[in-house]
Amino acid sequence: MCGIVGYIGPKQAQNILLEGLSKLEYRGYDSAGLAVYNGETIGVSKSKGRLSVLEDKLKVQGLPGSLGIGHTRWATHGKPSDANSHPHVDGAGRFAVVHNGIIENYIELKEELIAKGHVFTSETDTEVIAKLLAELWDGDLVSTVKKVVSRLEGAYALGIISEYEPDKMVAVRQASPLVVGLGKEENFIASDIPAILKHTRDVHILEDGEMAVLTAEGVTLMKTDGTPVSREPMHVQWDVETAEKGGYDHFMMKEIHEQPKAIRDTLSGRVKEGLVDLTREVGLSEEEIRGIEKIHFVACGTAYHAGLVGKYVMEDLARIPVETDIASEYRYRNPIITDKTLVVVISQSGETADTLAALREAKKHGARVVAITNVVGSSVAREADDVIITWAGPEIAVASTKAYTSQLIAIYLLGLYFAKIRGTRPVEELKEIVKHLTELPGKAEEVLQTEQIVAEFARSIANHEHLFFLGRGLDYAVALEGSLKLKEISYIHSEAYAAGELKHGTLALIEENIPVIALATQQYIYDKMVSNIQEVKARGANVLGLAAEGDTELIKSVDRVIHIPKTIDLLMPVLTVIPLQLLAYYACTERGYDVDKPRNLAKSVTVE
Repeated sequence: MCGIVGYIGPKQAQNILLEGLSKLEYRGYDSAGLAVYNGETIGVSKSKGRLSVLEDKLKVQGLPGSLGIGHTRWATHGKPSDANSHPHVDGAGRFAVVHNGIIENYIELKEELIAKGHVFTSETDTEVIAKLLAELWDGDLVSTVKKVVSRLEGAYALGIISEYEPDKMVAVRQASPLVVGLGKEENFIASDIPAILKHTRDVHILEDGEMAVLTAEGVTLMKTDGTPVSREPMHVQWDVETAEKGGYDHFMMKEIHEQPKAIRDTLSGRVKEGLVDLTREVGLSEEEIRGIEKIHFVACGTAYHAGLVGKYVMEDLARIPVETDIASEYRYRNPIITDKTLVVVISQSGETADTLAALREAKKHGARVVAITNVVGSSVAREADDVIITWAGPEIAVASTKAYTSQLIAIYLLGLYFAKIRGTRPVEELKEIVKHLTELPGKAEEVLQTEQIVAEFARSIANHEHLFFLGRGLDYAVALEGSLKLKEISYIHSEAYAAGELKHGTLALIEENIPVIALATQQYIYDKMVSNIQEVKARGANVLGLAAEGDTELIKSVDRVIHIPKTIDLLMPVLTVIPLQLLAYYACTERGYDVDKPRNLAKSVTVE
């Protein structure tokens, strides 16, 4: 989710690039940089920190020239630093590249290039692209770029310039957004439309496996194998504010729809030969993994709910006893921690004060700490022993959506990795689970098609002040997150209950026409859940049921059903939560509240 801008034309590129990057600041970033061809060489200036730091540096020594690329970085490989900032260049400075995405095979490529004498100056995966351009240079920029991308595995949006052909810029897309802007005797590239909207409203949105060759005079589209591509440009009619949100009314909705990509990116590079491989992220030896006697998941809010799913996942797959704790309670309850205890802390920002304090408490008592976080270089990432980064990209809305589903994916990866090492599941069975895991991005896209059904139900509950969620097993963990989402942004009082607890007090709260959301996706306990639903229906509740695709029975017990694409029970939380996020969103808009900035809440809680 980094920002890319590129310009070729008669004007000075520096100011256009800086202006474009400023329009992408809403996406979040930790560093910024430019590369501009000055008529003889490519000049590069980049800095860790806000765009203003780079602007101050350029006031001292600018970058003249009319061909350039710019970038704001959200760290994935390597901590935020000047050296790790983009653009990256080859050793001689003849090629410059900006990149969004993840190169899965960068370590193999890097080792190959080092063996050939290339010297690396950063920790990034992107630098291998610049070095490959130099290594594979054949005298033609387009031909060389084709050779380079044929060697890359993963996701990438690339902007490339070279002093060898200063009348060209090449852009390539593979599973990471990139647009080409069409101007008069000038052309542009950008990772998102707002960066270039001041200069043009005519754009080509590149598709996967496509590249664009830009000159000042025009743009040529082709596949990366050279096959020509011909289509009419799109004319953008959005204003800048709407464009920042990708055409959606709110960042939360944009981020809900970004979940298939966030899931795909978090899986990227971590599945090899049908099994999970986390050896690069988790430094525990196989002997240490086999020796773990207990796991503590520790987190706050939405991340805590991810940890509740983690308890089910880790106990099921790796057969390790798990406790899930609210971070603000953990360090005050004198938890039993030994050197055989693994503590997994979860934090979107990596700066959550309570979670950070719990991490330090765990380390003080000798525990090994694994962090699951969305921010490279954050406090949690720096202080943990091992880090699994969730590549969700920046999340702007206060109510977390794509960060939560990415955390779930990281937990599944950890559980499957531990199960492989500990031998608690047959290899073929693990491969089958991994297969289902890799199908989740496509299934998440299917879930998003339920949006209008959810919106209709949201309108029916908007005037209610109380609502209940019910679930059993993993459905209960998801129900807690659905309830939190609804409370956070619609201000409807809602509670989530384990459905088996109904007769132990909760039924007293059920009255005529009260809305109930009932999750019934766990097949091993399906019949019990249906009985619980019938108990609330008998007392007049208006029930929306969530069931797996193909379930024709639940509609007999509820008022309406949303069907979720079928996967194995263990993985259903990733899909089931999406309609609950949509429900919260539409209930909020129906009630006229600010979706992205709910009252009294902050995105990152940095005080206890």
